[in-house]
Amino acid sequence: MARIKSAVKNNRKSIRRNAINRSRRSNLRTQIKRMRDLIAKGDGVIARDALGATVSIIARAQHKGMIHRNTASRLKSRLTRHVNSLAGGR
Repeated sequence: MARIKSAVKNNRKSIRRNAINRSRRSNLRTQIKRMRDLIAKGDGVIARDALGATVSIIARAQHKGMIHRNTASRLKSRLTRHVNSLAGGR
């Protein structure tokens, strides 16, 4: 257990950041799963509407350092490509 004042504060910060990151990571995964479900159902209009929110969450996660930038780009690219294929090659 930390005794030094700065170490105690760092422990508090670490616990707080861990909870925030866990929540954001869960939100990211849930949104990607929802998007993949919409794509699987084949509803292009609803999927296109949800794509903007999903891409925004992925970009935010990348900006916060939760996922690598190449991973974020790959996720956005694949989801967009699938949605565009539903919309008839738009």
